[in-house]
This record gives sequence, structure tokens and C-alpha cells, in this order.
Amino acid sequence: MFRAHWWAAVAAVTRQVGDLELAEDAVQDACAAALAQWPAEGWPSSPRGWLIGTARHKALDRLRRDRRRMDKEAEAMREDAAPHAPGGWTAGTDDELALIFTCCHPALDPAARVALTLRSVCGLTTAEIAAAFLVPEPTMAQRLVRAKRKIRQAGIAFRVPGPGDLPARLAAVLRVVYLVFTEGHLTAGGGALIRGELCDQAIRLARALAALLPSEPEVLGLLALLLLTDARRDARLSPDGDLVLLADQDRGRWDRAMIDEGEALVERALRANRPGPYQVQAAIAACHSGAATAAETDWREIALLYGELLRYEPSPMAEANRAVAVAMSEGPAAGLVILDTIGGDARLARWPQLHIARAELLRRLGRRTEAIAAYEAAIALEPPAPERAYLARRMREW
Repeated sequence: MFRAHWWAAVAAVTRQVGDLELAEDAVQDACAAALAQWPAEGWPSSPRGWLIGTARHKALDRLRRDRRRMDKEAEAMREDAAPHAPGGWTAGTDDELALIFTCCHPALDPAARVALTLRSVCGLTTAEIAAAFLVPEPTMAQRLVRAKRKIRQAGIAFRVPGPGDLPARLAAVLRVVYLVFTEGHLTAGGGALIRGELCDQAIRLARALAALLPSEPEVLGLLALLLLTDARRDARLSPDGDLVLLADQDRGRWDRAMIDEGEALVERALRANRPGPYQVQAAIAACHSGAATAAETDWREIALLYGELLRYEPSPMAEANRAVAVAMSEGPAAGLVILDTIGGDARLARWPQLHIARAELLRRLGRRTEAIAAYEAAIALEPPAPERAYLARRMREW
């Protein structure tokens, strides 16, 4: 219930009371009330409507206790008195987009925009967001507090910006959607490798953005990337819940409809001749989806595309992915040189995938002791349980 309705509830209450922090607190209180009441009284016919209505009343109660917010209280009371649809009011796409654009306002620190949206829109915990950003949890908590205060103090409006303001806001919003999907596609920790509801949520939002901006190639590129990547979801785990690497996946289990839609979107985006990082990543994903077998994958083309991606996003993560592609096309020694060159970056030291990639290349080179040390370093960072099980199995198989 929390995961399914958090976003809509926070969006609805924020629109009504004009205060994101207050809305979050009220929705949390409503979730706590649901945990207390529903086991005894049964689930309401409209869980989302119940949650929004309860949160709205809790927010109004708090406003009534705060005499410094009389104007906002009057506005919220007028909203509360307005007629609502049967079964309870539910937030629509416009409110949900408005919430994201509010969280991504240019007045906010760029590092805080994505984190705030992951918290306010998706309900991720501070620990989960910190893991996604590869920073300590207290650092992330401070960013979130500062961002919420800034929204309130600056009087940032809760709305989708007009055409003149969209360019300055779009990059951060696209980044939000991408990271929401990334957290769902490869969860930073815990027992599950995949959080399907986050993947679905990110795709839904990408579709909403594409409907809002149908001629923006980076929006189309992002939607294509998510579709092409998520098409492999069912093949990523075995029936027993074990991790299945891309090369070993049953490509017959890939969602062909999603792949066809994603590939069409890539072509449509590239025809605009305004390339960007999401289009490049979508093209990389299309290289994988277009290969009938793992052996037919054009790794040389993928390595070139990662080189192009580095022009837009010169990050150590992109360089690490390029190293894997180089290893597949030119041999493990060539890829390992790149990984060892970037391995000193402090951000990568907390990224399990770097250690996994090094372990696999060292394994292929026959350097057993170093490979096992790299596997152990990855396990120590506590990736999701299926990934830990896979790494332990790889160590035992040697």
C-alpha cells in the first residue's frame, strides 16, 4: 500500500497545503494510521482515496495548530470543502509531474534535487538514496532537510513549468526518472535484486514526460532506454531466484513488445539529430536487444558508444562500463587496464559492480588470488542477496 500510493498521496496533499515537508509528514502519519486501523476494520474500498483523505485532514490539523500559516490554512480549507469524486480523490499525472518539477526546481542544489524526488516521489528511505548516490547516510539526510527548507522558504510553486522554464528543469527531472529506474532495476541492497514497482513507476513517469514533450529527443531516449532494459526483467532471475547474467539469459523470455517499442523510440529520437546521454545509452541497450544470441553482440560498437557517452557524462561509472565492453571486444587484459586506472576513485570503492567486473576479468586471466579478493570486496559492500549468492557461487566454482 505504501509503495503503490505514496507518490499520489504526497502529490495531492502538497498541492492542497503548499508545503512538501508537511505533506510528507501527513502521509507518513496516515500510513501509520492505516497500519493500526486496517487489520481490525478491513481495507477500505479505495485505499489511495482513504490515504489521501486521512493525510489531508492530518495536514489541516497541523496547520490549525500553526497560527503563522493562517493564509495557507484558509486555502487548504477551501480545497477541503470542494466536492470530490466518489471513492475519494486521487492525484493525477499533472499533480505527480508537478511534484517532480517542484523537487527539481533550479533554486535547489543540483545534488539535492534527485535525492529529494527519490524521497518525496518514491518514498525511498534515506539509506536507500544514500546507497544510490554512494554517499554516507548522514550526508544524504542533511541534503534532504536543506532542500525541503529551501522549497518552503523560497515559496517554490507547485506546478508544471511553462515552455520557457522547461529547458532549465528537464535535465534534473530526467535524471530523477533514470535513478528511480536504476534503484528498481538493480537495488542497492537488501533481499531483492529487482524492485519491479519502481521500474514500473519510472516507466510510467517517462511516458508522462514523453506525452508532455513529444519532440524532445532526450525524453524519448530515456523512455527507450527504460523499455529496452526492463524488457529483460523476467530473464534476470532463475525460477529459484538466482541471478542470471546477460550472456546466459533465455532471450525468449525477453518482452518483445517492449523491445520493439524501445527500438522504434531510439530511431525516432536519433532522427532529431540532437544527441544526448540517454539516447546513447538507449542505443547501447538496442545493441543488446538486437543480438539474437550473446555471441552475436557487437561489443566493439558498444565500446564506441560508451566512449561517446563519456563526452556527455565523464563519470567513472561510464568508464567502468566501457572497460567491460573493451574486455569483451579486445580481451580481459585491455579491460582490466581501464578498471585499474579508474579504481582509485573514492566513489567507485563503494560500488560493488566495479569489484565484480574486476573479479570476472581477473578470473578470465587466471589470477585466482586477486579475483577472490575482488569477489570478497564486492560481497563486503552487501549487494542484494541474489547477487551475493551468485558471487559466493563463483568463488566456490573455481
